[in-house]
Amino acid sequence: MSAEERANAPRTEKTLPGIWRLRLPLPWPGVPHGNAWAVAHDDGIVLFDTGMGGKGRLRQLDLALGQADFGLEDVKLVVCTHSHTDHYGLAASICDAAGCELWMHPAWGHVRLMADDPKAALERRIEVARQSGVPMAALERYREMREDDDETGIDGIREPDRELLPGVEIETDLGNWQVHETPGHAPSHVVLHQPERKLLISGDHLLGRVVLFFDYGHSPDPVGEFSRSLDTVEPLDVDLVIPGHGRPFRDPKAKIAEARRQVDELLGKVRASLGEGEKSAFDVVADILGPENVNTPASAWALQIVLSCLDHMALEGEATVVADTDPQRWRLGS
Repeated sequence: MSAEERANAPRTEKTLPGIWRLRLPLPWPGVPHGNAWAVAHDDGIVLFDTGMGGKGRLRQLDLALGQADFGLEDVKLVVCTHSHTDHYGLAASICDAAGCELWMHPAWGHVRLMADDPKAALERRIEVARQSGVPMAALERYREMREDDDETGIDGIREPDRELLPGVEIETDLGNWQVHETPGHAPSHVVLHQPERKLLISGDHLLGRVVLFFDYGHSPDPVGEFSRSLDTVEPLDVDLVIPGHGRPFRDPKAKIAEARRQVDELLGKVRASLGEGEKSAFDVVADILGPENVNTPASAWALQIVLSCLDHMALEGEATVVADTDPQRWRLGS
């Protein structure tokens, strides 16, 4: 096995008695791995999040489970913190193999278009980018690169057997986990709190290295939702956070404070960019990243974040769309 193969191999670590971190490879620059979490329950496990779907990825999950002396047949229940591909992509395959249920928030459907009609999802992304001021040459290159790629990261659409809403509890050998809605990163996002052991399965809402991302276009104000979700999580009694990426960490209040600081900083950068005059969203991205980085993968990530910020500022009366502009331009003020 080469060094690269070893780095990308699934790996399992025992975090606490009865909890295993399944570190699964991802194909994204800057995000090489994601976590699924196996929690002991009734001679098997509850699996929190699944890893990305696609060719060979169910086998990778099975190898990770094997390192904890489990197999797919031992999965009693799948629980997804949200329906992004790296947290939900294998859900259908796991549930079919294990004969178990899937529990997830009712707003999970933002992933459906990508799974059901990836070409339509691609064209939708391209049109949003065009309206945001991304140059047509760059959009054509992106289309050529992606139009023959039929890997969606989702093995199939699986609707939840039970909706994760406040009041629902997930039973495990370590006690019951309580549901708290935390939209913002995604409309379907929830965290799971185990109050007696002071544990929090945080998905992508809280991470050890704070990285903001808002899934644009599925709700009116993901930035505002994310900020309110920080308010939801802050009062919870938590000693150890079990995240969707990276290692478990302590002191969640420090991460919440850093997330708030980054949101404020980001909004400040958007205000500063628009303070120079009317601009497209992609112009704002260039101001934030620097023009030398607008043709990198980071620009697609940043565009969703900037669009989310602009929508938030519009709702707050801080920014508005300039009438009859295409690509769409924005200015400060209501």
